[in-house]
Amino acid sequence: MTHKVLVVEDDADIADLIRVNLSELGIKTTHNLDGNAGLRNAQEHEFDLLILDIMLPEISGLDICRQIRQDKPHQAILMLTAKNSETDRVLGLELGADDYMTKPFSIRELQARVRSHLRRTDVFRGATVSDNDTPISIGELEVFIKQHEVTLSGKKVELTSTEFDLIHHLAKHPSQVFSRAQLLESVWGYHHSGYEHTVNSHINRLRAKIEIDATSPQIIQTVWGVGYRLNPQGVNA
Repeated sequence: MTHKVLVVEDDADIADLIRVNLSELGIKTTHNLDGNAGLRNAQEHEFDLLILDIMLPEISGLDICRQIRQDKPHQAILMLTAKNSETDRVLGLELGADDYMTKPFSIRELQARVRSHLRRTDVFRGATVSDNDTPISIGELEVFIKQHEVTLSGKKVELTSTEFDLIHHLAKHPSQVFSRAQLLESVWGYHHSGYEHTVNSHINRLRAKIEIDATSPQIIQTVWGVGYRLNPQGVNA
């Protein structure tokens, strides 16, 4: 199967660099130079991954991310951000991006990130319902692996594919504390330093969806100076 990636980037040289290097992986790349065209393309066609620059003509990559996350909750999204723009990185993740890379970026790192997201997309799309699927059950929390679904107190929690992978990993190891670096490697498939915002933002997004009070989390707890853990007592009936 040929994977399809949409690149929305107003710098034609950068877009061409991405296209050439993804083609080495057998990936078909479609390119749009402005935000409006990119948003229409992402809405009207199916892509395995969106690569969005933030600063675009017409509408920004952040606006595209926000809209696509509403329309297609499971769409994989990778943001390209300026090296010194921490605010854009955090905002992109809060709006639903799965990951980000800062410019200038390593081509090998880009290829590795894309491969990781495409593997996750393949797993999600290949998930099938099975009568023999035994969920991970921790109190009122159930993680259905084959269906890629999570329920809390019997109610389905709408998660992105990356959010699912994150809570699945934590639920497989209840009470175990994971550092941000460990979660990056286990869930996102890389261990580059400087990308801790990715983990922090996804934890915050998960808490907003499963905690009664996200400002005082009982299910996904912070262990200060170490990382995060899933607290089994926090999901008891």
